[in-house]
Amino acid sequence: MTTADFDHIFGGARVMAILRGLPVAETVRLAERAWDLGIDVVEVPVATAEAVPALRAAVQAGTERGRIVGAGTVLDVEQVAASADAGAAFTVAPGLDLAVADAAAARGLPHLPGVATPTEAQQALRHGLTWLKAFPAISLGPAWFKAVAGPLPQLRFVATGGLDASNAGAFLQAGVRVVAVGSALSDPEQLDRLAELTTLGVPAR
Repeated sequence: MTTADFDHIFGGARVMAILRGLPVAETVRLAERAWDLGIDVVEVPVATAEAVPALRAAVQAGTERGRIVGAGTVLDVEQVAASADAGAAFTVAPGLDLAVADAAAARGLPHLPGVATPTEAQQALRHGLTWLKAFPAISLGPAWFKAVAGPLPQLRFVATGGLDASNAGAFLQAGVRVVAVGSALSDPEQLDRLAELTTLGVPAR
């Protein structure tokens, strides 16, 4: 569970699509649409057991296209196991639970924990977690990322929560490495507009 894992997973990606609570066929359709538009990284949340088939189907579709799919809203070690068994390439959580991070590492899955304070970010860093999910990003605001980068420049953030095509660019300009968009994808125009952000360069560190 190293920085290099997510460095490889995201590469030059600036946008991640979160496909939450959708039927299996719709999950696959939107995942393929995202890939077609150049949004290479997809997350399928598995907060309930009913969501696991959608994750498994997206993983299979991704395998056929050479794309990877992660599991989101992974809240406990049981969900880590279900995600790994479904073929997820990484796990994401809304908060910082080191037991979940350790369980993911034991299954060979890079883990992206959620943080909302410098204290949580520092705790994650001490545990070797340098890629973090900032949640809810819309409440933190772009300025939060610039401020945290001062004392903790080695951290890389994925901003999640309340983002859409109209505000995601401001977070990228503030130094966020990746913006993750979920609920806004109910608007069919969002994917096309978000795809325009994939051409932004990754800031130097």
